[in-house]
Amino acid sequence: MHIPVQTQIISLIGAFACLIAYIGHQLHWIDSRKVLYSLLNVMGSGILAYVAFHPFQAGFLLMETIWGITSLYGLYKAIAHKNKIISSSR
Repeated sequence: MHIPVQTQIISLIGAFACLIAYIGHQLHWIDSRKVLYSLLNVMGSGILAYVAFHPFQAGFLLMETIWGITSLYGLYKAIAHKNKIISSSR
């Protein structure tokens, strides 16, 4: 199976985004409750889910879609929490 170089580069960007979030969390550089963590995961999983469409890879697509949905929920919670803090300080 031949995968174009540009697709490989795009998938590497997505993988790096997820890995930066994961490694950052494991090494306590990034708090998993903050916007940056979820944003990196949403971006990375979204890119990887897109790449999984061609050639179609069902397992990869399922994993990245669920990862992205879960990360979107985390992003929503982080933003809501941040807005709550800002509102209560006024």
